[in-house]
Amino acid sequence: MTDFTVTAVTDKRGREDFVDFVYVANAGDPHFVPQLRAEELEKFTPGGNPYHDHARCQLFLARDGGGKIVGRIAAHIDELAITQPAEQGMGPGCGFWGALEANDEAIADALIETAEEWLRKEGMTRAMAPMNLSVWEEPGLLVKGHDHPPMVMMGHHAAKYRDWIEAQGYTPVKTLYTYDLDITKPFPPLVQRIVASGERNARIKVRCVDKSKFDAEAAIILDILNDAWCDNWGFVPITDKEVAYTGKKLKPLVKEDLIRIAELDGEPVAFMMTLPDLNQVQKRAVGPRGKPSILGWVRLGLWLIRTKPADMRVPLMGVRKKLQSSRIASQLAFMMIEYIRTAAVAHYGGKRGEIGWILDDNQGMNSIAREIDSKVNKEYLIYDKTL
Repeated sequence: MTDFTVTAVTDKRGREDFVDFVYVANAGDPHFVPQLRAEELEKFTPGGNPYHDHARCQLFLARDGGGKIVGRIAAHIDELAITQPAEQGMGPGCGFWGALEANDEAIADALIETAEEWLRKEGMTRAMAPMNLSVWEEPGLLVKGHDHPPMVMMGHHAAKYRDWIEAQGYTPVKTLYTYDLDITKPFPPLVQRIVASGERNARIKVRCVDKSKFDAEAAIILDILNDAWCDNWGFVPITDKEVAYTGKKLKPLVKEDLIRIAELDGEPVAFMMTLPDLNQVQKRAVGPRGKPSILGWVRLGLWLIRTKPADMRVPLMGVRKKLQSSRIASQLAFMMIEYIRTAAVAHYGGKRGEIGWILDDNQGMNSIAREIDSKVNKEYLIYDKTL
């Protein structure tokens, strides 16, 4: 296509057009899972998603000669990310773009170039992409696993974007893995022995979260998370407002026996969060434009009450830094995984589990994933380019 223009979004109607295009662009993909339109709008709206409290974000749309939308992209700068050490991947001068959708390569090229120019004008010297929006939301481009739908809170992208992005001079800097496993099967004997050994250790206690103390439990998990992940590639601190916002959204999915906190000598030192896969029902209940019918809302509501059957995703796990690389860290991880696996099968009819994403250089977590006989089922690439 040669007859198109790229313009900045400046109003509510433009944000709506930006969000609506994702449904149009992916209408023919059988594995695309439409997210609720209202939540997608909130994601890109200042005052809605608290990411915007510490980030500058500019949305762009491409339109053909008749005014029809044919592409979109978001360019953004996270003020917290640029304060991080450069050796951890981000740091000063690092801007982002993401949410790319385009009908053809020429449109994608123009959108990426427009995002890059905006980042340059804002003083950025590097572009890291795709990020939609923060590293805690949907980072990376799907490059393996297009043959099945994503689980809750994971991205899904057309395979064509990889070649288009790399042709623009972007090189991969990090791979994110997700691992798939059959949770109906017991773990290998070695893992079972490690779990049994931990159960005999009076210093260890692995407990369910208490949903009646939601805020206090969230604070414990956040404290462990920030300590456990602070040296990881791409780490950006989560603000209290982001925790409250995410907690409110996820609360209907929080099941006490699927989120565990491990204590050592009475101190919380590790956690594992598991969420039922809302995408399983959302794919059937949400319409192609992100708007459920009345029957769709009923289906969603009933599933949230029963949460059965439900496969599972482990989006977050952490062990305090002082214990990392120790034998007890692995033991705590295996214990939490086993207890959650058992609960997922017995109480929610789960059959599949997905762990991740996991950084390619996180040797400890990749090793744990292999020990429980899980296999990589999706890969996401994060790219980098000097501006």
